[in-house]
Amino acid sequence: MAESENLDNLADLDFAGVSPEEFAKIVKGLSNKEINEIARDEVLRTRVLAEVFGRMGRQFRPETAGTLEALIRWKVGDGHEAVYETRIAEGTCTVTEGRSDAEPRVTLVMGDAEFLKLVSGNSNPVTMFMTRKLKIAGDVALAAGLTRYFDIPKA
Repeated sequence: MAESENLDNLADLDFAGVSPEEFAKIVKGLSNKEINEIARDEVLRTRVLAEVFGRMGRQFRPETAGTLEALIRWKVGDGHEAVYETRIAEGTCTVTEGRSDAEPRVTLVMGDAEFLKLVSGNSNPVTMFMTRKLKIAGDVALAAGLTRYFDIPKA
């Protein structure tokens, strides 16, 4: 499939109707170049990020989080940075777009391609950190264990 065809198919996709596993397969089939092309289309990028962050609450595993209370700030992008915050407290996970005045327990910084690969189960966060594709400020131990608090699909 040609790159432009992959992007056209993604642009036409009804994200709400795509399961996490299907999304993981789509991301697995995209090159970094294709993902970066998506990121340059602001409308498509916004749709993808909104859907991914919108699913975090549904994919949250409260039984694993227990009494954890934390604010995680996500900075996603190469150049034009999107900021989201995930608050875990009292067995719930809420996500907001934008930066609050609250101090995060951990901040995760990565490019668009790295983010999509991470949240779709197509990349290992430890490897990403070791290769500097994922930058962490704050509680590194929390960051290292974040994936266990969410049902992350396997492609």
